[in-house]
Amino acid sequence: METLSPTKTLGRLKDYYKPIVLELYLAHQSEGSRAGLPTVVVRTSGCTHRCYFGEGGWCDSWYTRVHPERPTYSFNDIVKIYDENPHVKEMMLTGGSPSMHGALVNELTHFCFENGIVLTLETEGSHFLETDYPIDLISLSPKFSNSIPKLGVTTPLGTVVDEKFIKRHNKYRLNKEVIKNMLNYHLSYHYKPVWVPGDEKSFKEIEDFRVEMDIPKNQTWLMPGGSTREELIPHYAGTINRALEVGYNFCPRAHIIAFDEDRLV
Repeated sequence: METLSPTKTLGRLKDYYKPIVLELYLAHQSEGSRAGLPTVVVRTSGCTHRCYFGEGGWCDSWYTRVHPERPTYSFNDIVKIYDENPHVKEMMLTGGSPSMHGALVNELTHFCFENGIVLTLETEGSHFLETDYPIDLISLSPKFSNSIPKLGVTTPLGTVVDEKFIKRHNKYRLNKEVIKNMLNYHLSYHYKPVWVPGDEKSFKEIEDFRVEMDIPKNQTWLMPGGSTREELIPHYAGTINRALEVGYNFCPRAHIIAFDEDRLV
């Protein structure tokens, strides 16, 4: 079996063996326009946001955002998983906020370009990266007012939300100029907002943003809110019906239905 080259041009990352990735595993993509395709998930830790969706719960990867864990995998581990699975030609770079890790993202554009791998960057749109090779797909999930943590609620590990916590969440939220630059620079994108049925204020924000950014409805995937199977399923019918009503696609978030809160590391 041919061994993949990390990249032809070294030196962009200071240490290829330094832990920089929190989770690394094989999966089938379950959100957006490339759903169903075998992919390698590369999850970074750290985030600019602290998303809480009320009945939809905390972000489903709160351990990268609200209580970020230390990374355990290196760039060379990413190369190794592709060496061991040469049939996989997709990569989903997610988090957290992977755009906070500019050197890693740029290095992965080289690796994917040189090895025929389609790179998807899942992002809330807080940082624009002008990478050496444009990213194949921006999976854009901007955060609207329905993501703002409520004063006094408790995080998964028991922290009580205060004003400072909320301010931190809002600092980079809906940075529209950055998002415009991102969508214009990279090769393709889809728009993937989270919605809890009944929240008409946030749905108006979702649609207003789509119109302002000139995003086609057929590139919009409406996702039901929920970080667990129990939270997600009650929101399915309402989200499906609304997506049908307005002409959006529906995003099933099948990984949560299949695996609930299990972590594949």
